[in-house]
Amino acid sequence: MSLEKPYLDVPGTIIFDAEQSRKGYHLNQFCMSLMKAENRKRFKADERIYLDEWPMTEEQKQGVLTRDLNRCMKAGGNIYFLAKIGATDGLSFQQMAGSMTGMTEEEYRNMMISGGRSVEGNRYIGEDGDAQAQNQPQGAANKKAQK
Repeated sequence: MSLEKPYLDVPGTIIFDAEQSRKGYHLNQFCMSLMKAENRKRFKADERIYLDEWPMTEEQKQGVLTRDLNRCMKAGGNIYFLAKIGATDGLSFQQMAGSMTGMTEEEYRNMMISGGRSVEGNRYIGEDGDAQAQNQPQGAANKKAQK
């Protein structure tokens, strides 16, 4: 039985709570395995074979294979664990975060330097702010990918 979770109404946000932790346990353990050089080498040699050694769901594995970090987070991944995948790929945390919004690294950096997203229109699901699902992902990287 789930506890009441009023924070589920925050747009553009996946809260890593106890339920998410349980759901993503094996995904997050896989990510932590990438801290060892020999595991990174095995993973990069054949990602699917390495992933199949972990009792993860197919949804989690596909999230990793496609590097869809938003999908991984919905499947229980914690961004601090998922950062190990980005590091394995030679990406900075800033590049990873940008990819999650469809922004280029520069767009994401500039947004954060200027104070991040406005709370206006983003206090709860159903408003029309830039963090709302209907406005995600935004940025030049996403527009380029859609062409």
